[in-house]
Amino acid sequence: MPDSFKTALISGITGQDGSYLAELLLDKGYTVHGIIRRASNFNTQRIDHLLDKRLTLHYGDMLDPACLSAILYKVQPDEVYNLAAQSHVKVSFDQPVYTADTVAMGTLRLLEAIRSYRDRTGKEIRFYQAGSSEMFGRSAAPQSETTPFRPCSPYACAKVHAHWTVVNYREAYGLHASNGILFNHESPRRGETFVTRKITRAVTRIKLGLQKELRLGNLAAKRDWGFAGDYVRAMWLMLQAFEPDDYVIATGENASVADWVDWALEAAEIKSLVDYVTIDPRYVRPIEVEELRGNVTKARDCLHWQSTMNARALCHMMVEADLVLAKREKILLDSEISTM
Repeated sequence: MPDSFKTALISGITGQDGSYLAELLLDKGYTVHGIIRRASNFNTQRIDHLLDKRLTLHYGDMLDPACLSAILYKVQPDEVYNLAAQSHVKVSFDQPVYTADTVAMGTLRLLEAIRSYRDRTGKEIRFYQAGSSEMFGRSAAPQSETTPFRPCSPYACAKVHAHWTVVNYREAYGLHASNGILFNHESPRRGETFVTRKITRAVTRIKLGLQKELRLGNLAAKRDWGFAGDYVRAMWLMLQAFEPDDYVIATGENASVADWVDWALEAAEIKSLVDYVTIDPRYVRPIEVEELRGNVTKARDCLHWQSTMNARALCHMMVEADLVLAKREKILLDSEISTM
């Protein structure tokens, strides 16, 4: 089927990945639908620029199976991308039950709705599940599709459950269902509570005198960081493949949190943050994952996918974007002070 005739449904469309994926699919001619949770405040900032295109939003929740089923019947999608999650690892220790319910059971509810829809209508739906490198936990790097999972957080445990549920539905019911085991992927749209964006946002605010301190946890932790815009292309490629499968998506290189701080300083032209950085025990996990680095051979050979940006260049791009925000913030603050 030509892409211009395809319809896609994205859960978690208001997140970083959802916004980039929606852009990609719309550019390919898809009609795109997204599931958003009802909230008292608007949280569509990342996709507001797409709302006048072929994009429709539906209120729904991964905790509500009847709602998910109703959306499927209304949208009749060709492809479903499940990006919805409570995705903050540290928060998952504080909210383990909610994390498991949204990530693990939410995936199961959506898969069961898809299976039931197919059995009743005869329409096949291709399904993508957003996995995480956190599932590997303390398994030795580099990690590939055959590396054992050793999850070290409630979030990672929930993602492992979701992963094997996808495999089970693929093998038991013949669904075209694939897992993308995505290593850390960042962008200027990354949430400000995630360490990379927290660093780039803080560095630019410190540069302009808007902030005096940056609190961090484990500076030695190493991660494989890539650009989110590249990674959503891998999601799409998985659902275009003839057979469903599971793929590690990564750059194959890693760096420490301390390296990210150094790159941010470099991009912002600041000599040192020694007087500004504080190690805060609140940001240290109960169980630390020290090193994640992906083996992307399978995705490169089978999907012909590879990343286009290294972590240092990515950090610089994020600093440039956050510097624009910081300058706007300073202008507004100066304006308020001058009118007092």
